[in-house]
Amino acid sequence: MTSYILYSIAIVLFILSFIKDKSKTKKAIIKALKSFENIMPQFLSIIIIVGIILSLLDTETISKLIGSQSGFLGVLFSAIVGSTVLMPTFVAFSTADALLKSGAGYAQVAALVSTLTLVGVMTFTLEAKYIGKKAAFVRNFIAFLFSFLVAFFIGVMLG
Repeated sequence: MTSYILYSIAIVLFILSFIKDKSKTKKAIIKALKSFENIMPQFLSIIIIVGIILSLLDTETISKLIGSQSGFLGVLFSAIVGSTVLMPTFVAFSTADALLKSGAGYAQVAALVSTLTLVGVMTFTLEAKYIGKKAAFVRNFIAFLFSFLVAFFIGVMLG
């Protein structure tokens, strides 16, 4: 139901925008399509990788690695994987959904998603170039620790 409401609002606002200024609306549509075109290869590659991993690992294996019974080691494993993998945020949430449906625990998935979005081992050198190595390290380290806090609270609330 919420989807219908949001899509309806978007369509109404699009029509109003088109009535007000056709050229700006056309430029916005072209810019959005180019942005979508740039995101699509990343999105598809991640979906394919996640699909392959989920087809190779059965529910039992996922439950052992990052299930609710895996405890702190599962959270640690998820946090390490999330810190080292480079994934767009919108893909991280769909991956989390697939993992939860495959038997992963809430705390473990929370650690994975929070480190995916907050910690960047792969982007560390780029980040260090702009804010310095020490600041980049401290930011990533604090974000890594914060992920455990998130995992704990999500585990307590939903687990």
